[in-house]
Amino acid sequence: MRFSRKLIACMGIFALLLLLIGPGAGPALAKTSFVSIGTGGTGGIYYPYGGGVAEIWSKYVKGVKAVAEVTGASVENVKLAHKGETVIGEVMGDVAVAGYKGLSKFKGKKHNILAMAIMYPNLLQVVTLKKSGITNIEQVKGRSISTGSPGSGTNFMSEAVLKALGIPLNSFKDRRLSFTESANALRDGTIDVGIWSVGPGTSSILDLATTHDIRIIEFTPAQTKQILAANKTYSSVDLAGGVYRGVDQAVSTIGVWNVMICQESLDTGMVYNLVKALYENQDYLLKIHPSASYTTPENAVKYSPIPLHPGTLKYLDERGVSVPMRLKP
Repeated sequence: MRFSRKLIACMGIFALLLLLIGPGAGPALAKTSFVSIGTGGTGGIYYPYGGGVAEIWSKYVKGVKAVAEVTGASVENVKLAHKGETVIGEVMGDVAVAGYKGLSKFKGKKHNILAMAIMYPNLLQVVTLKKSGITNIEQVKGRSISTGSPGSGTNFMSEAVLKALGIPLNSFKDRRLSFTESANALRDGTIDVGIWSVGPGTSSILDLATTHDIRIIEFTPAQTKQILAANKTYSSVDLAGGVYRGVDQAVSTIGVWNVMICQESLDTGMVYNLVKALYENQDYLLKIHPSASYTTPENAVKYSPIPLHPGTLKYLDERGVSVPMRLKP
């Protein structure tokens, strides 16, 4: 179910009023903490993943009611978490670094965020129809494409990759569509290329591949070298063959880890309880999406791009997981 930020804010105000009125006004509701999770559009993995996390927290963390909220994704989620309009945000690692340090689209303004947990890796999936004849990313020049919706991590990563390859952002017509809109635009021929930064097997591409012959455009070794030299949070990864109908061979592409962020000032005890419930109920999250197999305490230490919240550090210490100094705020 989709909850608006206004509704969540009203719920929080109502709970606060009950606290001020006194114990006779409904003590059960007064003790409830409302936790909103900024996800993304419904055509990706963020939303169902966030919905699963919300169910875990609502069930296993006493006094917490969590909801997954549809947003513009990574860039917007950093801003929302910083302002306190959401409590938790699902964010791509490169966007988290930019927000934390005040770089790129956050230039001049460091955002007060820390990492709670590592989610799973995103793969850049540059999709076209086979009949387009496009086989190389450089062929987007003069074409109509979608680099992802405004405020999304996909748009952030798409622009970073294109800039690294020396492809001017004004050399093509950018529709900047959501995942679902990009798939529909490829179907009806209004765009030639759609770019997704998402986990393998996302629903919008799967659906497109059932009715159309698609191609996932591969990056050459030289292109990969250029991209990695310009972006330290990226890595070279393969999209396995067989994930999508008609894409039978592995495709060389670029990967980045997703991270769950929160406000730096969020209560340590609250974060500890949320993180503990998340990791100790991973089996439930796996039923929502197989990408949750990457959501482990060990991966939080290996792949977090920004420092971890003290609540997470407390849980990791209890688990005996060693944390490097670079991840301590």
